[in-house]
Amino acid sequence: MSRPDLRSDMPTRVIPSHDIPAPGEEHAPGRKASISREDLIAAALKLLGPHRSVSSLSLREVAREAGIAPNSFYRQFRDMDELAVALIDLAGRSLRRIIGQARDRATTRRSIVRSSVETFMEQLRADDKLLHVLLREGTVGSDAFKQAVDRELDFFEEELRIDLIRLAAADGATLYEPALVSKAITRLVFAVGATAMDLPPEKDAELIDQLSQMVRMILTGSRAMGADASLRG
Repeated sequence: MSRPDLRSDMPTRVIPSHDIPAPGEEHAPGRKASISREDLIAAALKLLGPHRSVSSLSLREVAREAGIAPNSFYRQFRDMDELAVALIDLAGRSLRRIIGQARDRATTRRSIVRSSVETFMEQLRADDKLLHVLLREGTVGSDAFKQAVDRELDFFEEELRIDLIRLAAADGATLYEPALVSKAITRLVFAVGATAMDLPPEKDAELIDQLSQMVRMILTGSRAMGADASLRG
């Protein structure tokens, strides 16, 4: 008796027709034999531009930039959505680390605000374009992208909340609703950053001055409200 073909019952992944390589493409000259997730992320970043978001990239474009056949993409990511979310997570971790280091180096409330804003603008102009991913995908990406960006913003807000409480305590001050203050500052900075992406770098100095002043106004207002609440309490 012949043995049943068990392969007929195995689930298969359906690959979109536009991602199926042309005849001979899988083994075309110059194709890489293997590739990592980091390689694909780097390839996607190279394709981004002032008016090009992750959501506009195709799998075939990323594969071509990475030097692999489209089918090889699936060895690292299920689809472009998963790659985009990985990019957003990487961008968030990188920016939090860099801005956190800037806050740690600062010594006064004024210098912490200024150095954080300056670092943010420096990353906006950085060659790796990681900040662009956070700024663009939160407005033009899919629901999955927007949720990933919101998650990163939540991380920023929580880390900033902790720093603001620590800074206020060092000054002997009380911060009113620190969670709301950190949310206001984070959302303000990212909104200004999204606008700044389409402006020439010559505008950065003016934006840094304005943004630093707006952040200090939020902090001053919160401290005044905290002092008032303490007196009334």
